Amino acid sequence: MDVTAICRSCGARNLELVLSLGSTPLANSLLRADQLDQTEARYPLDLVFCPTCTLVQITETVPPEQLFSDYLYFSSFSETLLAHARELCARMTTQEHLGPDSSVMEIASNDGYLLQYYKAAGIPVLGIEPAQNIAKVAIEKHGIPTRSEFFGLRLAQQLTAEGRRADVVHANNVLAHVADLNGFVAGIREILKEDGVAAFEFPYLGDMIEHCEFDTIYHEHLCYYSLGALSHLFTRHGLKAVEVDRVSIHGGSLLLQVVRTESTRIPGVSVAALLADERKLGMDKPEFYRGFGRRVREIKDRLRALLGQLKAEGKRIAAYGAAAKGSTLLNTYGIGAETLDFIADRSTYKQGRYMPGVRVPIVPPSRLCESMPDYVLLLTWNFADEILRQQDEYRRKGGKFIIPIPDVTIV
Repeated sequence: MDVTAICRSCGARNLELVLSLGSTPLANSLLRADQLDQTEARYPLDLVFCPTCTLVQITETVPPEQLFSDYLYFSSFSETLLAHARELCARMTTQEHLGPDSSVMEIASNDGYLLQYYKAAGIPVLGIEPAQNIAKVAIEKHGIPTRSEFFGLRLAQQLTAEGRRADVVHANNVLAHVADLNGFVAGIREILKEDGVAAFEFPYLGDMIEHCEFDTIYHEHLCYYSLGALSHLFTRHGLKAVEVDRVSIHGGSLLLQVVRTESTRIPGVSVAALLADERKLGMDKPEFYRGFGRRVREIKDRLRALLGQLKAEGKRIAAYGAAAKGSTLLNTYGIGAETLDFIADRSTYKQGRYMPGVRVPIVPPSRLCESMPDYVLLLTWNFADEILRQQDEYRRKGGKFIIPIPDVTIV
């Protein structure tokens, strides 16, 4: 089925529908108590495939100023993310021989969760973070120099005019959020030193499809990347991939290292191997994606049946993780306050608010042991090991977790 839209990467118009999740509220627009009587804006959430450059993307673009200027996702609340960031900084420092004369930048640097480790090693850093409330935390708490702006070619040209170019540019979990893909990638090339490297990390499309991670689809995530689709994009802007690693974080991600085309660095075997794997699987063809919607519906049926059975038995159910993926799952599957007593979350910035669309209250994790619901639906399943460890007391008292993705299981 063709849809009326233009590919965000190559501009083609012959896009094919993969999955429609209906109209949903903005996943991170958590409600205050005084907003509960207001009507929430909803936007179509349709996933499409571009046969021309193979990019998978959604059709709707919500203005980034509406999504990111005031943001409630703080990376430092996740122990898993902090440990991952520390290891990545150590790896890049060794690999690129970084020191006090080097320069490291991060685009969408959040609260300084990653750059703090470079700073501690005496390496000059610059964060670029459009959410002013989060940039303020990075500056005041971690002492990270941060520019509160959206990154693109214009800002990149400003930085180079100021004499600021980078040995290493990090772009962790931001590429999916970018509306102006071509301007963003052109900006990356602009701020890289001649032999600098850009390290992109993003959820991998192959894992999303294989594990049916449909809840990673929401309006902030405009694109869902394969290496093949990114190769088309980077080549147009004078960049080349030289190394790619599969990493387990966020349900399966790629860590992709990219340099200027004229760099003497030669692409490693990992790049050719993954491109070959994608072609073998058929990820460059629309047929690869056609069973995705059916599997999403099957999980919905199993999860709703389980929750319905538990409620019929008089069981009390809560949820854990007021993340964007949780909003997608709850709104798509129609699970709300009729089923869930509350949603627990560690972030003090989210506590006291309500989940968009379904209006379930968000509370501290201590409520789990205080009220002891029989079951907890784990919305942030990508951090399952960390959360199950943190909630050991609740589990020892008899509480159980329901993990919905990639299949409905009880632990």
